[in-house]
Amino acid sequence: MSIPIDHAGRTALVTGAGAGIGREIARWLARAGAAVAVNDLRPDRAEAVVAEITDEGCTAIAVAADCRDETAVDAMVATVANRLGGLDIAVNNVGMLPPGRRPRPFVRYRYDDWHDIIDQNLMVAALCGRAEAELMVERGGGSILFVTSGEATRPSPYNAAYAAAKAAVNHLVTSMAVELGPAGVRVNAMAPGTTMTETVAAAFTQERMEAIVEATPLRRMVEHDELARLVVFLTSDLARCITGQFLLADAGAFLSRSRPANDEGLTSPIR
Repeated sequence: MSIPIDHAGRTALVTGAGAGIGREIARWLARAGAAVAVNDLRPDRAEAVVAEITDEGCTAIAVAADCRDETAVDAMVATVANRLGGLDIAVNNVGMLPPGRRPRPFVRYRYDDWHDIIDQNLMVAALCGRAEAELMVERGGGSILFVTSGEATRPSPYNAAYAAAKAAVNHLVTSMAVELGPAGVRVNAMAPGTTMTETVAAAFTQERMEAIVEATPLRRMVEHDELARLVVFLTSDLARCITGQFLLADAGAFLSRSRPANDEGLTSPIR
């Protein structure tokens, strides 16, 4: 006996899907049968992922938009609904340190740093979540999932603003779940551990990656496809009783609570 996860007949939107974790989530949702809208700030990256998905015989469209812009977000969600016939699944993956915002000691954060980081993480989540939820409530249900970060679960030296913004998204998830549950909309968060994305590979030294692996109970980093498969499950009917939850997918890193001693060499947050 097999227990398949089938998203056939469903539509999905994945933000920040032009590379890294978002790209893999979009590909796996399409493989599970969903028609997927691939969002990225850069149209060329969104189109490239769409080409990969359609080459596998699956359905996808590109919807380039800046998720920090409320008007652009509303237009993006409307485009998905019009072109794909609705919206059943939304995976909000946008959210990292903005360009030029390196991790730094707390006392060196200034207003502009806080503003940019909150805008890139909490505000993006709120704007996308509101537009998606509004459509799902009208349709009678759906599943919204936010990709947050393990940094929100522990002290995060040199990443205080980013960690605080991600922790705020986790709290937003619980509030949305309570409000939207009666309308049949589930809302959850998934928090990756250190994942071997292109950004991490470029930013971390080999020594730094080895230290992370050594401090992680499973002695490994997280892979893109592991996160993507988890998203396929969490947005499926097999998880229909799960809402308002924050799920760590970090190879056990939370248990070690290992943190860097300083900000040397850190050019992006661990996610």
